[in-house]
Amino acid sequence: MLQQDSNDDTEDVSLFDAEEETANRPKKSKIRHPVASFFHLFFRVSAIVVYLLCELFSSSFIACMVTIILLLSCDFWAVKNVTGRLMVGLRWWNHIDEDGKSHWVFESRKASAQESKTVSEAESRIFWLGLIACPVLWVIFAFSALFSFRVKWLAVVIMGVVLQGANLYGYIRCKVGSRKNLTNMATSYLGKQFLKQDFTEPQTG
Repeated sequence: MLQQDSNDDTEDVSLFDAEEETANRPKKSKIRHPVASFFHLFFRVSAIVVYLLCELFSSSFIACMVTIILLLSCDFWAVKNVTGRLMVGLRWWNHIDEDGKSHWVFESRKASAQESKTVSEAESRIFWLGLIACPVLWVIFAFSALFSFRVKWLAVVIMGVVLQGANLYGYIRCKVGSRKNLTNMATSYLGKQFLKQDFTEPQTG
């Protein structure tokens, strides 16, 4: 089935031909897609390592910058199109309709009893750890470059923040749904905390 949010153009659909092949496999904590898991971390970690160490091994800023941008671009493509689909059953993309209007689509595999067997807990942890930790590091690098007046590196760091931050935002939208769903979740959580506080307050007579 297809569920689409008319405001956010967000779709929740059953994904991927590989689901039919893996639906009967038992849920295990082991890594079922080792190649995808490797490249999920390889490009983004390599970009960070090159950024930290390139000045020790090369005096050419252009060579360092090109290497980092290539690694970031490869990471963006791999995470957006491959590793999210295989490791956690999520995908986001953009398409333009016949009227020239751009639509952002955020897809997630429906959590039926049969499809949940295809999820690997180890891969899910690897995916979200890499997806969240690396953009945080690039934000730290951005502040570091700004306050240390390393202006020439600021553009490279901003590229890291934008590319990896885009994937983080896209997959969070896939996970929690539309902006409306996210707002409802936050409101529900705050309401529960408020009611819990009211019930736990000692009554004075």
